[in-house]
Amino acid sequence: MPNLNRRNLLIGAASFAAVAPHVGLAGAVPKIHVLKDRNCGCCGAWVEILSADGFDVSTENSFGTLLTRHKIDAGIPDAMMSCHTGEIEGYFIEGHVPPADIRRLLAERPDAIGLAVPGMPYGSPGMGPEDQREAYDVFLIRRDGSTEVFSSYDAA
Repeated sequence: MPNLNRRNLLIGAASFAAVAPHVGLAGAVPKIHVLKDRNCGCCGAWVEILSADGFDVSTENSFGTLLTRHKIDAGIPDAMMSCHTGEIEGYFIEGHVPPADIRRLLAERPDAIGLAVPGMPYGSPGMGPEDQREAYDVFLIRRDGSTEVFSSYDAA
């Protein structure tokens, strides 16, 4: 057992202080808040997928015009809307966006509103088996309302 004295304690504390910020950043769990219809099974499935992928997910039930109003206020164009909306680190995540794309968004930090998978494409996360998926795109929504393809998924 090492000798615990004041000098060793100070050296240990200094070492910990130097390393702690890097450990904290590497181990940070991304927190996402999701507004969804309480009766929507695919929304719940998407939330479970995010949780299993290491996201800290909180949910809030909303529906109809309240949920639509939230999307409009967030700047999500009508053509990009889907069934649920997530909020994470200043970005909005609309629809069945794969966890890997959310992580890429957070790593790259573009000047944008967020990501969207419009509609509910079969085989996207929460919408059926991935090995039977239809082709779909994940869009980056720019602050001016324009969009561009962020990533594409081929049909299985």
